[in-house]
Amino acid sequence: MRRIDPRMHDFAALCLAATSLAGCVGTPIDSEKAARSDLESVRTLYRPGDARPTLPSLTPESPLADYLRYAMLNNPRVEAAYYSWAASIERIAAARSLPDPRLTFEADITDTVETVMPGLMLDLPGPGKLRAAGDVAAAESRVGYFAFEGEVLRTAYATKSAYIRLHFLSDTIRVQRETLDLLREVESQAQQQVGVGRGTIQDVLRAQIDRDQLANQIANLEDSRSVLEAEFRAALGHAPSDGAAPIPTTFEAGVPPPPPDTVLAIAAERNPVLRQMEADVRRGEAMLDLARTSRVPDFTVGIEADVKASPVMWRPTASMTLPIWRDKIAAEIAAAQGERRSSEARLSAEHISVAAELASMLYMYRESGRNATLFGVTLLPRARQSLDAARSGYASGRSSFLDVIDAERQLLEFELSNIEARTQQELAIASISLVIAGVTPEGAPVLPVTRPQPAQPTEARP
Repeated sequence: MRRIDPRMHDFAALCLAATSLAGCVGTPIDSEKAARSDLESVRTLYRPGDARPTLPSLTPESPLADYLRYAMLNNPRVEAAYYSWAASIERIAAARSLPDPRLTFEADITDTVETVMPGLMLDLPGPGKLRAAGDVAAAESRVGYFAFEGEVLRTAYATKSAYIRLHFLSDTIRVQRETLDLLREVESQAQQQVGVGRGTIQDVLRAQIDRDQLANQIANLEDSRSVLEAEFRAALGHAPSDGAAPIPTTFEAGVPPPPPDTVLAIAAERNPVLRQMEADVRRGEAMLDLARTSRVPDFTVGIEADVKASPVMWRPTASMTLPIWRDKIAAEIAAAQGERRSSEARLSAEHISVAAELASMLYMYRESGRNATLFGVTLLPRARQSLDAARSGYASGRSSFLDVIDAERQLLEFELSNIEARTQQELAIASISLVIAGVTPEGAPVLPVTRPQPAQPTEARP
């Protein structure tokens, strides 16, 4: 039986050691564990088993909460943001892991092969570098989460905005039709006056002109309904191939917003854009910590074996980088400091922007509320009385047909202004709640609000 060269045992052992490394698993860092825990919490609500959860069954009588939940769980834009965030969490493991080991091979050859030296080399980043790189990736994933939450709220707002405008479009069409019926009555009254010699054919023509113009406006409004319905279905995530989604027939008015200071306090806690920028500040701080590790040298260790020697000769090797380029190190740190300060400035600018937008929306809410009260409570009853008086006076010959037409036009104008004011008021409430304050609707697949601990100020070192 042929005797196996003992040197082959050593070579086989080296190969076995190299291949066994393929099954190694790194140790997750704390920030990675927290990110994966957050992802699992959201996944159970949003995509359990990577499948869409059971959606609410929608009917025209379904409450608004069901429509909002359906949209948040079904809209593909939300889904894209979710998987983008999930992918960013997976990148943490790549950032905090050691580089792949390398198999090496050397040989000395003259007339014959003198030496055969397979080997194994391992690159070891300096202490703290992998953790710092993992923390940067974890901070980036946190930014990705708030992008997802922002998409959830934008979808809810798009759904509610279309819901509001659809409702008040129906009100507008109803008012226009009532006015059209009124114009037909006025036209008939004018024809009667012409028949008894107390009116002119010009009165009839004026009524017919207004009637035809109003009928055309109604046709345009009816046609515009399809646009709003398409917008509503798009917010729900309904593709054309999914069939028609039911359009709600009921309406739920929004809850009036709290005082400005309260809204600002809620926005500081919940607004996803602000929280995304806060996460970006923490990412900048993590990048600064990573840049400071450029002062730390990296190492390479390895071992080679001359399998032709007898006995086998082992050649351990080690090397270390020398971070001697101080200007390069200083530039990397300065760049990271600049990025952090830029993100801090963007956060401050966004706080100012949110306060300005809130002031604008609160003004719109108050203005539209005053207008709705003015038209609905004060002017509309008077306009109806004015029209009744004009029609009565026209029938008895005390007023002209122009008085009737002017009164009718004024009544229609006030009706439409009242509807516009109520529409703007509801849109302002939705914007304050969802866009500015960032209050998520019931059933939203998001994490509970937790305020992060303020980051320790970083020491500015060269």
